[in-house]
Amino acid sequence: MDFTANYDMFLNEEHELLRKTVHDFAEKEVAPHIREWDRSGAQAEGPETRMHIRPLLQKMGQLGFLGICVPAKYGGAGMDYLALAVVCEELERVDSALRVVLSVHTGLNSLSLLQWGTEEQKQKYLKPQAEGTKFAGYCLTEPNSGTDAGAMLATARRDGDSYILNGEKTWISLADVADHFLVFAKTDPAQGNRGISCFIVERAFPGVSSHPIHGKLGVRAGNTGSVVLQDVRVPAANRLGEEGEGFKIAMSALDNGRYTVAAGATGLIQASLEASLRYAQERHTFGVPIADHQLVKRMLSHMVRKLDTSRLLVYRAGWMKNQGRRNTRETTLAKWHATVSSFEAADDAIQVHGAYGYSDEYPVERYLRNARGAIIYEGTRELQELLQADFALGTRENRPLRRELPAYSAEEWG
Repeated sequence: MDFTANYDMFLNEEHELLRKTVHDFAEKEVAPHIREWDRSGAQAEGPETRMHIRPLLQKMGQLGFLGICVPAKYGGAGMDYLALAVVCEELERVDSALRVVLSVHTGLNSLSLLQWGTEEQKQKYLKPQAEGTKFAGYCLTEPNSGTDAGAMLATARRDGDSYILNGEKTWISLADVADHFLVFAKTDPAQGNRGISCFIVERAFPGVSSHPIHGKLGVRAGNTGSVVLQDVRVPAANRLGEEGEGFKIAMSALDNGRYTVAAGATGLIQASLEASLRYAQERHTFGVPIADHQLVKRMLSHMVRKLDTSRLLVYRAGWMKNQGRRNTRETTLAKWHATVSSFEAADDAIQVHGAYGYSDEYPVERYLRNARGAIIYEGTRELQELLQADFALGTRENRPLRRELPAYSAEEWG
């Protein structure tokens, strides 16, 4: 059965050709090595991880994945936001680590530059990122500041034509790999959220350093670490948006990042279902394939339901992005539903595999470990629940921002 069929109300032939390209890339470049990368990454993240991630990023850039939904005039492939979802699905169907790259490099950083950047910033930073010659990260979370972004301690002090940045960011994907970072810091600490500003920081700036986080439960094949800023002098021209707009920029970025996380989680559900279907038809108990047992069928059917509902929620959010419409409610719902569903699907996949599911001889134990993180990062499950309640109660609205993400136009973008 083709689990990607019957979405032609959203997708066209170009999207399906893209899906095949990403699928073939992931099967050739990632699938044969992912168990080894996952094993080694658990013990030695840092230079060893960069050895396989950077060449993969370069190949992804050459294929146009890193700038898939960036206009051609800024070095991108000029496709729409649904194309971004397709790429994320197919990458995470093999492993979460490369989807995380799309979430951070493209969703959080590049699309923020597209939405909020000046023309000069887009030419200097967005273009090489979309072309895949430079790689990008996003620095919001701190050791004592996660969901409560207003509690951040990082500061940015104006000094002539520059800002002096100090602070530490943690749980940063591509911390040891990225060439550029979007860094959020307080220019006016007394103003809370309204005192946060955003800056484009180059790794090469003096005072920038990073170190990896060891012992992660999942996404072991990817690089995660801390970024430390010690009296980093950043040109005022590298401020993204106006002073005090950092919180708005961060939240608009999360609309894009959560969208990619939801799309990736959909791919993980499909991976769990495909692995379970194969095993259930190969494994025999009591003289029949375990696929003939009703309780196994029940788990398989639940995966099918979670796959279709997650994909429909993601594609609705992507369609809204294509129209240039604010989509916080829809994206939040997709992220909440798809990530929780992916964890449940991976858990059922282990149950279908029995004892073998508990071993990395089969990929489903990795799916479970990878799925757990997505329920936390880029907005916890609990935050998404509160947001949905607020939207339903009418205490929160999908109000347009001062600068919305540009609507997709095939003529203008291609």
